[in-house]
Amino acid sequence: MAGLEYEGVDGRETKGDDADADHDASVFAHKQSRILDACRRRDIGDLQVLAISRGGFLSDAIRRQAWPALLGFDVGDAEEQKEKSDSWMHLERHRDEDQVKLDVERSFVYYPNDDTQAQLELKKSELSDLITEVLRRHPYLCYFQGYHDICQVLLLVLPPATRAKAVARLSVLRIRDFMLPNLAPAVAQLRLIPDILNAVDPALCAHLSRIEPYFALSDTLTMFAHNVQRYSDIARLFDALLAREQVFSLYVFAQIVLRRRAELFEHDEADMLHFTLSKLPQNLDLDAVVTDAAHLFNRHPPETLRSWRSISSASALKTARNARACAAQTLERGRAYFEKQRDELRWAETRDKALKAVWANRTVILAVVIGVGAVYFRKAPLWANLVSWSIPSRYF
Repeated sequence: MAGLEYEGVDGRETKGDDADADHDASVFAHKQSRILDACRRRDIGDLQVLAISRGGFLSDAIRRQAWPALLGFDVGDAEEQKEKSDSWMHLERHRDEDQVKLDVERSFVYYPNDDTQAQLELKKSELSDLITEVLRRHPYLCYFQGYHDICQVLLLVLPPATRAKAVARLSVLRIRDFMLPNLAPAVAQLRLIPDILNAVDPALCAHLSRIEPYFALSDTLTMFAHNVQRYSDIARLFDALLAREQVFSLYVFAQIVLRRRAELFEHDEADMLHFTLSKLPQNLDLDAVVTDAAHLFNRHPPETLRSWRSISSASALKTARNARACAAQTLERGRAYFEKQRDELRWAETRDKALKAVWANRTVILAVVIGVGAVYFRKAPLWANLVSWSIPSRYF
């Protein structure tokens, strides 16, 4: 990432350029003060502006205050509840726990890269417990592969007392569409990406129209945590994604595509286009991407996109359309949205099965309809008179 980089799980910042250290330190201190003040006031609007600005929330020490505020809970309350809460270990086992174990074993691939094997094993154990606790406390949620990538970022940034609360609120209120019984709502979200591209660059959109937008599934599903390889980058990106509306991640992806315009026009084959777009460049200037994505959002808000009307009213894209309102929502409200969308999915599946059955038996159904119609015509006096008047008697 260009300019200053603030790295480290312990929240300490390291400078990428010492040429003007005093000025940089002053800028850092001023912004840090503004972020912490916004956290104390729980001012989501100010936090949004600061999250988009250069460097995001700057360090993990500040993120530990900012992220809970954005997710709608108080750090002190979470710590107190954690101490008083009953152990989740005695709750009924979640149906997806075997898959959780498999995925956790593949976690922490890129970062932290200075831990010993013993330290990594401890983090994996903590990650497994974190995911399992959230799933057992909210058993209606369905685990999806890549969820562990999101959770490991929150685990590295947040202290133990606030992790489960943060993951639960993120899961139920922000990424709920991905935790439904199937991924149809997640795929529906991808349809917004071509709409965004078409609004800005119709030629590029037309060039990519030969492939479905499934290339964006991995990044949008995991909040980019699966493919971003540097810890400082993913933490900075999470600043923006947690501060903004849930739909903002689609604008970030669209902006990355726009920045790769020349590269994409070098490929004409559908397979190569899909392969290229499914691999996230590692040299991205994330500050620029986030800033440009915010401008893109302002110029072409989701309500102006053709596919927006196809998104369920219970989708997190719409219920979390306002980040301030989303932070105030309860988990009970999130569950109600989940159940409404789940019922919509079940109805859609029933409808699709019925339509497929009708199509598969269309010949038989048509024959029955014709047969019933023939009998009706012969028995109905009015129709019988009309038919006998218009058709010679030899046909009866």
